[in-house]
Amino acid sequence: MASTSPVFLRLMANAVAVANHAGNIIREVMSKGDLGIVEKGVNDPQTEADRRAQQCIIGNLNKKFPLMSIIGEEDLAQETNVELVSDIDKEVLNLRCPEELVNVTEEDFVVWVDPLDGTAEYTAGMLDHVTVLIGIAHKNRPVGGVIHQPYYNYKNDKAGLGRTMWGIPGIGVGGFKPIPPPEGKRLVVTTRSHMTPVVQQALEALKPDEILRVGGAGYKVMLLMEGHATAYVFASPGCKKWDTCAPEAILTAMGGRLTDIHGTPYSYASTEMHPNKRGVLAAAKSDDHKWFVENIPDEVKQLVQGS
Repeated sequence: MASTSPVFLRLMANAVAVANHAGNIIREVMSKGDLGIVEKGVNDPQTEADRRAQQCIIGNLNKKFPLMSIIGEEDLAQETNVELVSDIDKEVLNLRCPEELVNVTEEDFVVWVDPLDGTAEYTAGMLDHVTVLIGIAHKNRPVGGVIHQPYYNYKNDKAGLGRTMWGIPGIGVGGFKPIPPPEGKRLVVTTRSHMTPVVQQALEALKPDEILRVGGAGYKVMLLMEGHATAYVFASPGCKKWDTCAPEAILTAMGGRLTDIHGTPYSYASTEMHPNKRGVLAAAKSDDHKWFVENIPDEVKQLVQGS
């Protein structure tokens, strides 16, 4: 069945499986106690878990889809003897493929990988903020996304540890139940550790009922997906394409939007610069997204123009 399925479904099914395996690696490194932290820059640590998880994800996808462009956060030499993940997610493999992707070949997909989103939170023990992100793009746009949360339920020994969520625009989502945000309230999620005067100015202008400050782009979008926040607002350059490709695909699949703060979608072509220079604005409902775009002050938008 796998060999006759469209490349896109095989890619998504493998992405779910390798994301699960990357989650195992992340937990294993933490359990050993030596995180192997390297500082890449200010507030930008890298751990042994980042390195091993990326080698697992990219190594496995490269072996199965050798003609595909895969872009990972960590600047690493590719390990040649990566442990192969033989699993494949049967539920995803057996989905209906979007008509426009049925005959697309592997060289026409681009995969953006953040092997451990929320590394600073990981090193600080804020484990529920940690995610693995695998986003799939075609013709510059996200067409599939996988978010694995390795420490889901980690405070509850009786429940299963970890979960994997996915979304395919035009098909649907899996691994979680979408919940709309509370009616009549504006709950905004934003950065925990990269606050700037411009970010603060945008937040104040929106007059939210509550501001949630958390780490990791993946975790912020998960709060939208499950109704804990109305919008994710970050009026600053900072996050990268591998932070937003998978989340955007899932939000789109459930009727939401993720764009820059001007309301313009990002391109996920392999030739694009990695930073999202015009900030991020996301919501699980397109009407909410429209409201936030319209209510971010023009002065803020002019300050976050990118280049």
